[in-house]
Amino acid sequence: MRHRIVVLGAGYAGAYVAGNLARRLSRKDVKITVVNAVPDFVQRMRLHQLAAGQQIEAPTLADVFAGTGIKLRLARVTAIDPEHRIVTMAPADAAAGGGGELGYDTLVYALGSRGDDGSVPGAAEHAFDVAARPSALRLRERLDSLDRRGGSGNVVVVGDGLTGIEAATEIAEARPGLSVTLVARHELGARLSAGARRYLRQACDRLGVTVVEHTSVEAVEATRVLCADGTALASDAAVWTAGFAVSPIAAAGGLEVTGKGPIVVDRTMRSVSHPDVYAIGDSVHAIGDNGRPLPMSCASAGYTGRQTIEAIVGRLTGRKIAHTKLVHTYNHISLGRRNAILQTVDDQGQAKPTYQGGRQPSRVQAAIHRTALWATLHPTYGLPKRRHRLAAAPYRITARTSA
Repeated sequence: MRHRIVVLGAGYAGAYVAGNLARRLSRKDVKITVVNAVPDFVQRMRLHQLAAGQQIEAPTLADVFAGTGIKLRLARVTAIDPEHRIVTMAPADAAAGGGGELGYDTLVYALGSRGDDGSVPGAAEHAFDVAARPSALRLRERLDSLDRRGGSGNVVVVGDGLTGIEAATEIAEARPGLSVTLVARHELGARLSAGARRYLRQACDRLGVTVVEHTSVEAVEATRVLCADGTALASDAAVWTAGFAVSPIAAAGGLEVTGKGPIVVDRTMRSVSHPDVYAIGDSVHAIGDNGRPLPMSCASAGYTGRQTIEAIVGRLTGRKIAHTKLVHTYNHISLGRRNAILQTVDDQGQAKPTYQGGRQPSRVQAAIHRTALWATLHPTYGLPKRRHRLAAAPYRITARTSA
């Protein structure tokens, strides 16, 4: 009986791990299944660009995994039972089916995060976000409708984290007729160095982005955003980027999680409560090499994914588990298509005094996007002629074989 590896989620982290496990483990010994709610690979790092109007490639996962031996299940995960090692799914498309139960021996939990809009009245009903492709496309359609109406209107971006800054500057550059306002809870770019903050402010001024600082939002309505100080900002499109949340599925299944829901793991990304489960990407509470939790980011997805690959391959084949690096060294912030900030950080995650701004860091960021997409599209590149065979009985295997 082959060892069943199930990967939940096919974003940057999930697709990368699934492809590399297929590359390194013998098909005679393992069966890899990826469960994802949509049929396409989503370039989440570029969803703000998609919303602003750019054409962003979305390859089908069937093409991505073709020839790898990976089985793709298009379904929405609704629950996990780590005691019995079962995943419960609902059909992603009622016409296509795909629901039911799926048994596993090793689970890789990579369900990522979503926009956190549940704590402010009206945000879920009236605001758009760029945390998922459908919502980014809805925002794009709304901006298109403003263009058809004459190209004028008010866009209010709530949240001055990296996503908020990128969304505000991208929309302002791509659609100069719109009035774009960025609402910042603290000083604009508070986590950046002094020089980077000045550069960011200059970029916003050049693009015509109005910045409202030291302001929190208490409600979102259909045509305005209400601030705690009583200010009402006219809004034809409110964009919510004030934080992200993870799915409650892990906590509901009994896995040990932090207060906000990410799965608590050891140094190898293995759940501290259920050793058959690994967590990666935004779904994991992983402690970096500096003793601090890794932030939600594409870089963290790569680092936690690589560590998970080494851990699973090592444990299944009886090899020594290599410890890959778990670091957070910089933040990249795009400011439109030809401008960006590269801010390095120290061991404590604090901004270093030096930064780079301008076209060069923009080129670097574009290269990172291309590399991430290429790595996803070629999951078995460099396929060895001989893959690792599993050691005898690396894990217990139950009689349940639903797949």
